[in-house]
Amino acid sequence: MKDVKLRDAHQEFKNFLKIKKHSSSTIVAYGKDIEQLVSFLEVLQKNKIYEVTREDIEAFLGKMQRDGYTPKSISRKINSTRTFYRFLKINEYVTDDPSLLVAHPKYQLAPPRILTPTEYRALRDTARNDPRMFAIIELLLQTGIRIGELANLKVSDVRNDSLHIEPYEKHGQRDIPLNKRGREALQKYIEIRPKTKDNHLFITKSGRPFLVRNIRTSMERYFRLAEIKDAKVNDLRHTFVAHHLKQGASLVLISKILGHKRLSTTERYLDFVGERGKETTTLSDL
Repeated sequence: MKDVKLRDAHQEFKNFLKIKKHSSSTIVAYGKDIEQLVSFLEVLQKNKIYEVTREDIEAFLGKMQRDGYTPKSISRKINSTRTFYRFLKINEYVTDDPSLLVAHPKYQLAPPRILTPTEYRALRDTARNDPRMFAIIELLLQTGIRIGELANLKVSDVRNDSLHIEPYEKHGQRDIPLNKRGREALQKYIEIRPKTKDNHLFITKSGRPFLVRNIRTSMERYFRLAEIKDAKVNDLRHTFVAHHLKQGASLVLISKILGHKRLSTTERYLDFVGERGKETTTLSDL
């Protein structure tokens, strides 16, 4: 066991997550969670890793609860702490992991937000005069790709009947079907796409990549214009999954298109789609 300060270990942990190519959102979330833990432990005058006990971690989580954090958020902080301790054990900074003795609070997962046909039609209608956003909405609805994957698309990734997804963060590459709605929306956008040396498919008027944060902001604006309440970009992915599973699309096919590493991740949606149609290996338009 090595004599390491908490602050130093925290910084090394963040560097470790980057080296392991975790998503930027994961790095930020874990970094903030462990920053909160370290700050709390410093108040207890504990500055070295080996000084931390299960009781200290439970006291930290108790403070989080008193500060108004939900059971789901507290559970995430436990996961962050356990990931931190796995890193510490790998580097032989500790021999025991007190976080494993801490129980997760019980809570129920909220069901995914699935847009109704009326909602996603209203969203389309609202964006119809904006070829770029209309194409983005259509791709998210018709392919179920992640927002980061969409922002990372290159012009060369658009094929005749498919879309090539390059490896993104920890997600592998794949080719997914591109149906008629998706192809038509992309074609209209590409016709007016500004000329630029940048090969990103979606770009700004000045020819720079249309970043994830810009896409989120634009989507939030169109949700408001379409009067769709409590919706986020990722809900278009949920809608894609729910629609196709309800229509009877193969669970294995949908899982492969989504890039899920485990079939069980896709299976969770079955609780929210009601009665399914006859299973098919083809996908219909939304």
